[in-house]
Amino acid sequence: MSGAEAMEQGNCSKFRSSPQLPHCCKKQPVIIDFLPGAPYNKQFSNCCKGGELSSMIQDSSKFLSAFRMNVGFGKTNNITEVMPTNFTLGIPGYTCGDAFLVSPTRSSPDGRRWVQTLETWNVTCMYSQFRASPSPKCCVSLSAFYNSTIVPCPKCSCGCQGLPGAKCLKSGEKSPHLLELPRVRENEEVPPLVTCSQHMCPIRVHWHVKQSYKEYWRVKITITNHNFVKNYSSWSLVVQHPNLRSVTQLFSFNYHPLNAYGNINDTGMFWGIKSYNDMLLASGQSGNAQSEMLLHKDPGIFTFREGWTFPRRISFNGDECVMPPPDEYPTLPNSATTSRPSSVFFSFLILAFVF
Repeated sequence: MSGAEAMEQGNCSKFRSSPQLPHCCKKQPVIIDFLPGAPYNKQFSNCCKGGELSSMIQDSSKFLSAFRMNVGFGKTNNITEVMPTNFTLGIPGYTCGDAFLVSPTRSSPDGRRWVQTLETWNVTCMYSQFRASPSPKCCVSLSAFYNSTIVPCPKCSCGCQGLPGAKCLKSGEKSPHLLELPRVRENEEVPPLVTCSQHMCPIRVHWHVKQSYKEYWRVKITITNHNFVKNYSSWSLVVQHPNLRSVTQLFSFNYHPLNAYGNINDTGMFWGIKSYNDMLLASGQSGNAQSEMLLHKDPGIFTFREGWTFPRRISFNGDECVMPPPDEYPTLPNSATTSRPSSVFFSFLILAFVF
């Protein structure tokens, strides 16, 4: 094995006569990544990310992690390759299919000699937000310069105060020390401990329509971390909005359009600038990041009516956030109505003219 290792070697007593013991003899081994800085002779291409992967857009050097292992069954003299079964990632939210055989690949240990592998298998795993967590992890609030109403995150977006498992700290309470946090099993996250609020979400995204110019309009995006027990490193925000095709200028965030459906350019990805705001600190440590965006008004399409300036969907770190219902979006002020004189007033004017 290279690029990773098994947590336990297991009982390899059947191979004592072999010149070299197998890396692992367990029927269901748990494979883990090396920590960064592992010895060079143990590394493989794109190995040793320490469990932290980035998206393809954010960092092309950190979105992939790989390892290679040789699987055999039987004695060393007569090894038969067998297909691994019941493959799982061990991470909440991921479900993996069965391994299937693909064309054999070749490897080059030293860059000069190519050796073809006997058999290669492919396993596809899918992520589901609903399997990963019983409740959402973020919500969205809205506001606009033309309306004094601030639309908050929907009530109980990520949980309700008082219900089992919904822990929060009230204003003035001290956050617990790390040693006082509940212990969890390996590969499990520490349950969020959030600021007490009506939404109870670890992450809140606020979208504020800040200004309107003749040909442009300005939006302010604020991401706030309400979780006391987690820093979000290398975070990402995906927004769907019809006017993202006309982004003119962006401040304090990185941006890249996501053209998932041909020429339709209504979705974009935002992420922090390295060593500046790519880390969302835990609540109580100024855990927020802000940016402003300038967009061009598309002639014949742009309008402030019917909540057009607000996003259709927002996702944080791949988890879709809870949006307020459309009928609660900040509305434009009613247009001024011209008052008409009543018939009584006209009658009074006629009488006054006669007399």
